[in-house]
Amino acid sequence: MSVDMPSPLLGGRLPHLLYGGDYNPEQWPEEVWAEDVVLMREAGVNLVCVGIFSWARLEPTPGTFEFGWLDRVLDLLHGGGMSVALATATASPPPWMAHRHPESLPQLADGTRLWQGGRQQYCPSSPVYREHAVRLVEALARRYGDHPAVVAWHAGNEYGCHVPACWCDVSAAAFRNWLRARYQTLEELNRSWGTDFWSQRYGDWEEVIPPRTAPTYPNPGQQLDFRRFCSDALLECLTAERDVLHRLTPELPVTTNLMGPYEHLDYWRWAEELDFCSHDSYPDPADPGSYVDAAMAQDLIRSLRGGDPWLLMEQTPGRVNWRRRNVAKRPGMMRRWSYQALARGADGTLFFQWRASRAGAEKFHSAMVPHGPLDRSRTWDEVRQLGSELSGLDAVIGTRVEATAAILVDWPSWWALELPSKPSGDVRLLEQIGDWYRALHRCGVTVDFVRAGADLSRYALVVVPNLYMVERETATRLESFVEGGGTLAVGFFSGIVDGFDQIHLGGYPAPLRRLLGVMVEDFRPLAEGEQVGLRFGDGPVAATGSLWSEIVHADGADVLATYAEGELAGLPAITRRGGAYYVSTRLDEGGLLGMVLALCERAGVRGPLPVPPEVEAVVRSGEGRRILFLLNHGGAETPVAVGEGAEVLIGTPADGETITLEPGGVSVIRLT
Repeated sequence: MSVDMPSPLLGGRLPHLLYGGDYNPEQWPEEVWAEDVVLMREAGVNLVCVGIFSWARLEPTPGTFEFGWLDRVLDLLHGGGMSVALATATASPPPWMAHRHPESLPQLADGTRLWQGGRQQYCPSSPVYREHAVRLVEALARRYGDHPAVVAWHAGNEYGCHVPACWCDVSAAAFRNWLRARYQTLEELNRSWGTDFWSQRYGDWEEVIPPRTAPTYPNPGQQLDFRRFCSDALLECLTAERDVLHRLTPELPVTTNLMGPYEHLDYWRWAEELDFCSHDSYPDPADPGSYVDAAMAQDLIRSLRGGDPWLLMEQTPGRVNWRRRNVAKRPGMMRRWSYQALARGADGTLFFQWRASRAGAEKFHSAMVPHGPLDRSRTWDEVRQLGSELSGLDAVIGTRVEATAAILVDWPSWWALELPSKPSGDVRLLEQIGDWYRALHRCGVTVDFVRAGADLSRYALVVVPNLYMVERETATRLESFVEGGGTLAVGFFSGIVDGFDQIHLGGYPAPLRRLLGVMVEDFRPLAEGEQVGLRFGDGPVAATGSLWSEIVHADGADVLATYAEGELAGLPAITRRGGAYYVSTRLDEGGLLGMVLALCERAGVRGPLPVPPEVEAVVRSGEGRRILFLLNHGGAETPVAVGEGAEVLIGTPADGETITLEPGGVSVIRLT
């Protein structure tokens, strides 16, 4: 097939979908390197990430660099036709840093010091770590910025995966500086944190510390700002490296591997600082529904930069090493899940890692090249098959996913929601998002994610599973969306506090009351295992709620469902005012599915094709192309009507207007 357009991820340097993985040649003798390149060519690899954990090799003593081995690796890869995303190697400092500078090590809230011997053993605010990291990055950029193999930079690795926060004295000083910049005066900090409660009022900046282990709940404003600070501190590590790379190699894009809906880092802000987003995806093969969770994470990653193509930087060909029981992917699962990422906007799929390690903590993490003989390896056969198939899918490159529904997610609201001392500590944002996403996925609807305050005009349906913290701009945007004809669904315990985690007075949910047409008098969290029935109109109990309920008064809204029993019997449970719906409990799976079906019907939102729930149908389009991905996660052969003139790129050829998906099968179809 002819090339439609080069991948925008790498500035047009590669004309095919990206395929490969993390390559760690420093773990192997040089005689293995040549064999690796031969095997890469056999597997269809065109991109490898090199040097992610090589700092100790590159800089064995402070200020002494040894690049000879990396020179030979890059030359060998280039000679074999491979391109390289060169890592900055700053994800794991060498032992000499901890030995010479123990103050650079991170510390927990209870004072426990985290030592070397694992990885990510650095305080994000440490000037020692940052100085050495930037010096290494500058040396790499000057030496390899014009190497013909290098097409991108991979900064750090999985920022915050093991150390999302540090409570040491170095971090405390940095936190105070961050607070000074945010609040300017101590009086404003005291007001924003409500420090007159529990005699917490500060009289000197030096009195302010991170929320370390305390006799009882630390100040919520302090905790919330510390979460903001920690995300920013790690982001500063990234941007310090990126700025060096942009200055010295402005033509090379910079990325880092994000981790889906990762709680600790505000990925909306992080994505703004990247040239393209990358993602690590490790759904559990033992969980039959994990492919839906993977789809949700991929939709989020795609959405972080407004639908731009992204890169699946890590997945496993078979199994991981870090779960209690590391179940391997079944035959065909790796291929199907790889196509799922492509369907949801990726322009490439890589693995951790190329060759399975012989030593170290991840030696039982599977790889593209396993420990045993290749001629007896199902994994190797599947790796080669996928590489061969992807080489013929140039038509996919640069297209964008079609979505008319969105879910709103806001990290600071997430942090504030899950701070302690709430009516229920079991209200978890990711669970609420997952409930709504799974219902939309079951309806075949492709979903974008949007941030608080975003322009929503391109969507017909927007779901807000929970937005505990609401600013005025966000409320205004939601109102404008509904006034413009959009359909909105808002979940319980939303609109409760402002950006400082202080209650919006005037009745819950004060900033959303006019929009939703309700007033919540009070909350009634449900006991563990407790359920409450819901009745629609005068009919029988048709759904149940769990986890949460509320005393809701309709104040301009129509009542769609009421609580059927107990203290709240007869009171509103689900309401609608115009296009704005409010759900005051956690609906059971069937009840939420019915709700979502009704919302989609009202909004005119539907999937690209009618398919059974276990089949994903996603369309990517652009430049006159529409590419349909069909993924059968079920165990039965499934016919799907795709219309006349469809060109099957991958999968069973069409029989008239119908293609047949084999169990666990994949089809990629160019639509007319």
